Amino acid sequence: MKKLLIFFCLFSVLATNQYVYSQTKNNSAALHRTTDWRIEPSLKFDALCFLGVLTGDPFYVGYYKNEYAEFEPRLTPAARIALANLKRKIKDENKNIISAFLTLYFSATEDKTLDDMLKTLKRGERLKKNFQKTPYYNESGWKLYESVREDLRVVLLFLKEIRFDRYWQQNVLPKVRQKTLEIDKDLPKYNVVAEVEKRLGFALPSNKITIYMLYFSKPHGIKITGTRFITNVAYPFDIVMRNAIHEMMHPPFDLSGDRELKEALDDLRTDAFLMDKVMNHNPSFGYNSFEGFIEEDSVQALDQVINEKFKVEVEARKRWKTNDDGMHVFAIALYSLMKEENFNGERESFRDFLIRMIHSGKLKAGSIKPINDAFYSQRAAQQIIGREAKQLSS
Repeated sequence: MKKLLIFFCLFSVLATNQYVYSQTKNNSAALHRTTDWRIEPSLKFDALCFLGVLTGDPFYVGYYKNEYAEFEPRLTPAARIALANLKRKIKDENKNIISAFLTLYFSATEDKTLDDMLKTLKRGERLKKNFQKTPYYNESGWKLYESVREDLRVVLLFLKEIRFDRYWQQNVLPKVRQKTLEIDKDLPKYNVVAEVEKRLGFALPSNKITIYMLYFSKPHGIKITGTRFITNVAYPFDIVMRNAIHEMMHPPFDLSGDRELKEALDDLRTDAFLMDKVMNHNPSFGYNSFEGFIEEDSVQALDQVINEKFKVEVEARKRWKTNDDGMHVFAIALYSLMKEENFNGERESFRDFLIRMIHSGKLKAGSIKPINDAFYSQRAAQQIIGREAKQLSS
């Protein structure tokens, strides 16, 4: 379970969120009061996630040994070359996650089948037009997508030739339907959108959360466009709920258009303890830029507070000690300060709280390691007290 919940924070929600951020921040009249849940299967997204396995990347093959053993011998020479190119261009050279990168782009389409996806690859302008309406679009990302279009076409043609769609319908879809029946009845008990908006200090584009329940998405939870995310059929309910809470909070701020926040965060680039984690963690986890790392850890700190309220949390010290090899040191610092300051997004947005903590000196270069040390020493003290109490009672 150590790496079961590697959350990918590559991007955020629809372009409308930038408008929402500036127009409705701290405006309670604009906030939603309910959460409308939807669960859907997706051949499109499962196929794209499966590509990470088909590349032979040990990081993913470990989760899908049987499926890899079944499909690897069937790979054509052309498909092998194309898959190698996808891994080299997306993961090795650009430090992205193949499944997260491709599902994000194709979430800007209404494609459902392999044929639909092949048509999208042929008519690139349609996808580009849709994707430009989201905050995820940038020229470097689009250039990377364009560079893998032909390789992706070759691999999707291979999946079509071997009737992957039939395999998915027979072997995956029944699992998704069963999982949907198991968790659907409990989802209405959790008003995630209202709680997320209260913490962020602004409204989401919609109160409808769509869960895409996949088979080949392990070990990730993936945010795509809109108030939608990808989770895995093998995850228990608590993990699905933690996925939902976490992914709805990307992005917790609009860094690209916020000079004040950017300048405040830039001061942290001189923190050696933080930058060691940013630069030297396992790139397979994602978060391979300073901006991506800060966003992810901001969301992790926020989601921990909400998880605790809904009683679906992993104990904070246990979570961050083991998750992603203990890299999320900025999340620990933020979580500690949020507890200390009794942070509430109804009084100030998370963005304003973050700037205030940096400007006050409570979250400055050189402070993150001491906060982390205190965070873990508190647990040690609690364990000692617990042992002593147990000895006295016996």
